[in-house]
Amino acid sequence: MYKTVILLTISNIFMTFAWYGHLKFKDKALWLVILVSWLIAFVEYCFQVPANRIGHSYCSAAQLKGLQEIITLTVFSFFSILYLKENLHWNHYVGFVFLVVAALFIFKK
Repeated sequence: MYKTVILLTISNIFMTFAWYGHLKFKDKALWLVILVSWLIAFVEYCFQVPANRIGHSYCSAAQLKGLQEIITLTVFSFFSILYLKENLHWNHYVGFVFLVVAALFIFKK
């Protein structure tokens, strides 16, 4: 399971930059940030696809998605604070906790 978590974490770091990194470059042409985002997303897929292949040997696809959502929220929280310099507020944290609880239900037998 640790290989899957590590690969999904790396994948999510790249995907978060692909999806939100361009927000610091609003002065750049849209076509350029789309192109750069696609190039970053390609690298993301190089980690995500093996993560899901490995993880699917012991997790269902729904469980992999739940795990990915928990990792995404964690990575995004750090990204928002450290890269975008946008603080998260109590309501964001409460909403994220509800999403994590929902994702954890997927692992319930």
